[in-house]
Amino acid sequence: MSTDPHHDAGNGASGGAQGGGGHTADARSGDTRSGDAPRMFASMDDMMANAYALEAEAAERYAEFADLMEAHNNREVAELFRKMARIENLHAQQIRERMGWTDAAPAPRVPWRWEGMEGPETGDHADLHYLMTPHHALQVARMNEERARRFYAELVRRAPEGALRDAAVEMEEEEAEHVRLIDAWIARTPAPEEGWDVDLDPPNYTD
Repeated sequence: MSTDPHHDAGNGASGGAQGGGGHTADARSGDTRSGDAPRMFASMDDMMANAYALEAEAAERYAEFADLMEAHNNREVAELFRKMARIENLHAQQIRERMGWTDAAPAPRVPWRWEGMEGPETGDHADLHYLMTPHHALQVARMNEERARRFYAELVRRAPEGALRDAAVEMEEEEAEHVRLIDAWIARTPAPEEGWDVDLDPPNYTD
C-alpha cells in the first residue's frame, strides 16, 4: 500500500488554517480531534473493508477541498488537494488488489468509530482557509495521515497475536511512512509569508 509521493464557499474555507483563531494547520502542534478508539475487527475482510472505506472517504474529502479552493481561485492549493485525492484513491485500489476484490469492495460490517463520525484520515473543513498556501495544505494532510497511523497503532495495541495484528502492524508502518513522505514534502515547500491571510479585496457574500 506504499506510494510515492461542504460547507459553503463563504464559511467552509474561511478559518481554520489561520495563524490566529480556529484550528491550526501546523500538524506538529497537535490535532484538536479526539474521541472513541477503534473497535477490534472480527476478521481480515472486516478490517480491510474498513481500511478501504477509510481511504475512499479521505479521497472524496480531498476532492471536496480541491473544489472549494478552486471556487476561491486558489488553484495551486486546489491542485495539491487533487493530488492528495489521487494518492488516497491509489491506496484504496492497492487494498482491493491486496484482497483480490475484483468487484466493488465489500461494505464494512460495522463501520469504525473514531474521533467522531468521520474516519481518521478524513480532513476537517475547519482546517481550511481560502487563502491557505501549499504549506498549510500539506500540514492538513500530515494531520490526517498521523490520525490514521494512531488508528492502526491502537488496533495493534488491542489485537491478540495473529494475522489481524500482523496486518494492523503493517498498516501502521505504511501510515507512518506516509507521514515521513509528507514531512519531506513539507521540507521542500516554502513556508507562508507573514500576512498570508490578509485579503485586500475580500469576497463578498450575499443571501
